[in-house]
Amino acid sequence: MRRISLILSAFLLVLPAASSPAGAEDTIGVAMDDFSYTDTSAEPANQTAAHERRLSAFMAALRRDIGAGQRYRLVPSAQDGAAFKVIGGIQKTSTLVQWAKVAVIDVGAKKLVMDKLYTFRGDNDESWERAEMFVSREVMAALATPAPVALAVFDFELEDNTAAPAAGLAAADASYLAEVTGSVREALGQSGRYRLVDVGSASGEAVKARSLRDCDGCEAAIAQKLGADQSLIGVVRRVSRTEYTLGFQVRDARTGAVLARGDSGLRMGADYSWKRGAVRLVSEKLVESK
Repeated sequence: MRRISLILSAFLLVLPAASSPAGAEDTIGVAMDDFSYTDTSAEPANQTAAHERRLSAFMAALRRDIGAGQRYRLVPSAQDGAAFKVIGGIQKTSTLVQWAKVAVIDVGAKKLVMDKLYTFRGDNDESWERAEMFVSREVMAALATPAPVALAVFDFELEDNTAAPAAGLAAADASYLAEVTGSVREALGQSGRYRLVDVGSASGEAVKARSLRDCDGCEAAIAQKLGADQSLIGVVRRVSRTEYTLGFQVRDARTGAVLARGDSGLRMGADYSWKRGAVRLVSEKLVESK
């Protein structure tokens, strides 16, 4: 299976952009290479012919299942208008145990929408047919699921509007803000809608000064350099020691357009309540509302 993973990584690097042929706008193109097959079971009998026949039947059935409806059409390659690419391999490890590695790639975004390893027992026509039916359902589900959005969640910032804010960011404030950022990232990552992009290497004066909220959308360009599709910045505005508001904004990393924003309104609570309020606000606006 390691060989298949290496092939998958190399494929993502050289994947060309898809182009749709005329008249195919109403269907989604899917390209599917024949799966590889490896027998490491060390069985004395040579079963090459039987394995080739079963693999051929497996691929024919998988292609037939994918192309049976009117939603998808099978195409030879990404250059022929494939929106998705399906690749995989099967390895026989013992007399009764086989492994199947299957990946589905969003060609335009160059992202994995499925990468799974399955095991199935048996090496006869019936066991291969059962495996194909299961893999077919999994692939169809993956094709119907949008690829996660690559999201750069920058550290939440503090806007202190109290009468006499402390100079700089106090250690306690920094700790609470770190909890807010970490919890928001965790909630978005677990939602399945987003793939978090590491912002640790982000540079720029606004990043260092924690003032992205005042840089007129510069966070979008920073996020794009990091490989993100979208950026998210958040602000905790302290009104008093027991009152605060929360806000966030999401931009398209390529265009800088604002895609979503949220504001909590005035909330009551000490600093330790920031985390709970931020997670709830972001979840309501970005996860539960979709």
